[in-house]
Amino acid sequence: MSKKKTTYACQGCGQTYAKWLGRCSTCNEWGLIEEVVAESKTKRTARMTSSKPVLLHSVSGSRQDRTTTNIEEFDRVLGGGMVNGALVLLGGDPGVGKSTLMLQASAHLSKGGHTVLYVSGEESLHQTKMRFDRLGIVADTLWIIAETDLDSIEAQVEKMSPNFLVIDSIQTLSCSEIPSAPGSVTQLRQCTHRLMQLAKGQEVATFLVGHVTKEGAIAGPRVLEHMVDTVLYLEGQRGQSLRVLRAVKNRFGSTDEIGTFQMQSEGLIQVENPSAFFLAERDAQSSGSTVFASHEGSRPLLVEIQALVILSNYGSPRRTALGVDQQRLALLIAVLDKKSGLELSGCDVFLNVAGGLRLEEPATDLAVLASLVSSHLERPICAETVVFGEIGLSGEVRAVDGAKNRVMEANQLGLKRVVMPKNNLKNLKVPAGTELVGVEHVNELLDVLF
Repeated sequence: MSKKKTTYACQGCGQTYAKWLGRCSTCNEWGLIEEVVAESKTKRTARMTSSKPVLLHSVSGSRQDRTTTNIEEFDRVLGGGMVNGALVLLGGDPGVGKSTLMLQASAHLSKGGHTVLYVSGEESLHQTKMRFDRLGIVADTLWIIAETDLDSIEAQVEKMSPNFLVIDSIQTLSCSEIPSAPGSVTQLRQCTHRLMQLAKGQEVATFLVGHVTKEGAIAGPRVLEHMVDTVLYLEGQRGQSLRVLRAVKNRFGSTDEIGTFQMQSEGLIQVENPSAFFLAERDAQSSGSTVFASHEGSRPLLVEIQALVILSNYGSPRRTALGVDQQRLALLIAVLDKKSGLELSGCDVFLNVAGGLRLEEPATDLAVLASLVSSHLERPICAETVVFGEIGLSGEVRAVDGAKNRVMEANQLGLKRVVMPKNNLKNLKVPAGTELVGVEHVNELLDVLF
């Protein structure tokens, strides 16, 4: 016999409690604790398994066969294509283009002769067909079904044996063995676990579309991201067409890889030359503008960092940063005040990465500082200059990874002068026509640029 056991779980972090509380003690969120009824067996049964330990060197198939979607930017982020039996979780804000990307990828896979089953838990078949028609998609081996019951979906997969399965979205699914509502922590955990078993057991490459919380993280317990093989985020700002697909976890490829797209009426269009795209509208004669050589995953990117420094009319100066960590900006202002003698503490500072790209690597420090000083002094930086490097609290310039790729990308776009950490110059071959300038301290940077 089994008996029902009532517990309470936080829908944000998954923490369980014996009784209801208004506030979760783990994530400190209010109103997210809900009742969960689970079946608990009074007698535990031993799990029978036929798996046996084997020697590692005797295991075959060290190389995974990949299937490309023919969307180069998507394949790049996946690590070269989709691995058979892989489970991929795609998250993003509402309306950013998650379903559009999945529909386009499904159509390309179908045209390549693969059988794809697209499960829509949020739209009817008619609504999904309207989206297909708007995107101009024609596919002969693409099957769609409007279903939220996981048992029915598993039955269809076993019957059809598709090569690819798309679930849009995981928060809408429910399984009959769990009495809680769809989207709850228990349902998300159980549905993801069963889909993982389905993907691995039948070698069906599976995409899961997930909602995000107000903080930007995928809704549900963090255990979901640990269960899947790959976690992707589709990012974009309102009012801008640029979309960035970013990998934050990938068991079959490098992390921090990005792909760039533009949202247009016919869907997501790949940006073939992102560096030229980000610099297309740059005003080279304007002060406060610096070209930064970023390195995202295996891809170098040239982006424009803009700064505006003005005297503050308020008691407390404002600090606004878009695309760069605001705490990092405050740190660099403090270094400038202390080490170079420039008084920025009484100024309003506004910083922006043109194009809506979000930069997280510390190599942005040198370019951010150069933009701040350029705006403060009203002196434009040479249009053919690229800057990158990390800055320490004592004002020293530290070496960064990927220096060679950054320099080569600058050379290909015709930018002939690169200001970089001096320690990165070791054993670095200079491309023809490119001048490399190494600096060791922020004061050297100011002497070189101004």
